[in-house]
Amino acid sequence: MPESRAHVIELNPNNKQRTYFARACGCARKAYNWGVDEWPRLYALHKADPSNHPKPDEMLLRRLFNAIKRKQFPYMLEVTKCAPQQALRNLGRAYTNHWRDPKRFQLPKHKKKYCDDSFYISNDQFEVKGSRIRIPKLGWVRMRESLRFDPAKILSATIVRSTDRWFVSLSCELSEIQHAKPADNQGSVGVDLGVSELAVCSNGYRIEGPKAYAANVKKLKRLQRGLSRQKKGSKRRARRRLELAKVHYRIACLRKESLHQLTHYLTSHFHTIGIEDLNVGGLLKNHRLAMRIADMGFYEFRRQLAYKSQARGGELVVVDRYFPSSRLCRECGQKNEGLKLSDRQWRCPHCGAFIADRDLNAALNIRDIAASYAGADPTNSSSGRMQALARESEGLRVKPRSVNRKENVKSSLIRFE
Repeated sequence: MPESRAHVIELNPNNKQRTYFARACGCARKAYNWGVDEWPRLYALHKADPSNHPKPDEMLLRRLFNAIKRKQFPYMLEVTKCAPQQALRNLGRAYTNHWRDPKRFQLPKHKKKYCDDSFYISNDQFEVKGSRIRIPKLGWVRMRESLRFDPAKILSATIVRSTDRWFVSLSCELSEIQHAKPADNQGSVGVDLGVSELAVCSNGYRIEGPKAYAANVKKLKRLQRGLSRQKKGSKRRARRRLELAKVHYRIACLRKESLHQLTHYLTSHFHTIGIEDLNVGGLLKNHRLAMRIADMGFYEFRRQLAYKSQARGGELVVVDRYFPSSRLCRECGQKNEGLKLSDRQWRCPHCGAFIADRDLNAALNIRDIAASYAGADPTNSSSGRMQALARESEGLRVKPRSVNRKENVKSSLIRFE
């Protein structure tokens, strides 16, 4: 079954090409903002006279925009026609999402300059050859690398600006899923995420988080303070804004790179990976730890683990957030009700066993649950109480899956009520 995947490649444009990209992003933003202003007016006319004025939708907006584009917005003819058209499609999808779920999706608002600047190109308007891409009404633009998926049917391209750099996201349709090298199948591993340390694995491997935001927070405060003092519309404000954006971009790259290294290590060495279903939204309400929690990137860690384990034929087991991984004793399996967050070491009140490392104990318990659910025996397990707990919870037990399987892998979720 065909699958769609995207390859993001950095572009190497000259000054003329950079100007074209900026104009195309401006045209897409102008069309979107025009639609945001026009939609309520058309809806008011429809409510007053439904017989003569149809209900506004994406197609109606596109027809009206094409009728006035040549007279009111002649500069849009200098860029690809896909930029304003796709912007109106996105606006129609935004209104549809809002009507379907108003609590989750807000009403569309005006887009601002330099915020998520991008424009769309359909597959019949561009061409990719080697490390070059031909943009309509511009010509060939150099790319930093060639397309990763070859052969593949290219569906669309999206040009995106990040600080002063430009990227193209090529969406491709693959007839056959290109799997990575299967994992070494070293059994199962449990991962306990934290704030002081990004992750503690059940095999004793500890990963210190990059803490990119904390390392650059003083620089960010200085740049933001200076930006607030600059006159709006001045060149100095534009330069300061670019400096601030570069620091944010560097923070995001550092965080993502560390997560890529960790997830690559886990998915390339272990077939079964167990993690906790953390309530990140609830954790962020603790304002003393919110900045440090957000700096670790727990959601990005889980997202990368999901698709990388799928590509390597592994299995990701997500244990429910109510599973007491830190409170369970590794020896007797009993729960320590009086354990506090500040207790990094504790002695079991039931069997007297000494737990020297709270995080390692949690990672071992998560590993046992993940291994029991996947049907594999955990390595170096001192007791079978955790496997029995997994069987008694909901009777969830499946056969171990082959690392060379071709079908999709879905994350498994164990619930403890």
